[in-house]
Amino acid sequence: MGWVESLQKAIDYMENNLLDEISIESIAKEANVSVFHFQRIFMVLTDITVGDYIRRRRLTLAAQELSHSNCKVIDLAYKYGYETPEAFTKAFRRQHGITPSEVRKFQGKLTSYNRLMIQVNLKGAEPMNYRIVERDAFQVIGLKREYSTANGENHIGIPQFWNEINAKGTDQELFSLNNGQIKGVLGVCVDTSSTGSETIIDYWIATEHVGEEIPSTFEKMEIPAAKWAVFEVIGAMPDAMPKAWKKIFSEWFPSSHYKPANSPQLEVYSDEDPFKHDLYSEIWIPVK
Repeated sequence: MGWVESLQKAIDYMENNLLDEISIESIAKEANVSVFHFQRIFMVLTDITVGDYIRRRRLTLAAQELSHSNCKVIDLAYKYGYETPEAFTKAFRRQHGITPSEVRKFQGKLTSYNRLMIQVNLKGAEPMNYRIVERDAFQVIGLKREYSTANGENHIGIPQFWNEINAKGTDQELFSLNNGQIKGVLGVCVDTSSTGSETIIDYWIATEHVGEEIPSTFEKMEIPAAKWAVFEVIGAMPDAMPKAWKKIFSEWFPSSHYKPANSPQLEVYSDEDPFKHDLYSEIWIPVK
């Protein structure tokens, strides 16, 4: 099954089970990737979380049902996964800007979030420079912190982590210890556990290092052997990196015979001016 088909299968699964308790583990299983990688890919492609998509779709269907039926609000609240009518009304108003009772009176406008459909668009006029690299396991050293993906905690915490590393000069120390094949300082996400809608990740700011002796302030981790798709990223930070991720998953994977493997993914940063318009960086994605 191709990458587009796998992702569409996961979306279809969500749509077919919107009225049930649905776990992120079961959704990711449909796409045949880990929970963390599915959440990340979904966010890259849609700019919303899996949980936000399900919530928006449920409230869209609830609004449609309110408009053409006499169903009680309390019944709709339970049907679409809310424990109380008050919680349902609060969420409904946040999305639509009006209350369920106002819908019944045909007052105000409704906001509809339609079912996602994966399409391969006619893109790709701009070339993507990449190479395929096969590597044995290798060691990285650096600092790590644990983050939850719930409520976007990782999206807030990781940039703060980088700011601290840069302010203390730890990034320069990592550059000086870099003696492996990958030149630069790395951002590495490692999926550690998943429960319900929450995934716990270890995020490393690290560098490839050959040798057993390392400063006591750093930890070490082995990156497993893999086949890697290595993409060039050209442009100033912070915009260039997320644009590259979106292009990879919306254009490159749908048109290639590869799928992402369930291993850590790497962002590679140089020690040049991060705001240079032609700054060179890389994204390393393990593939199968």
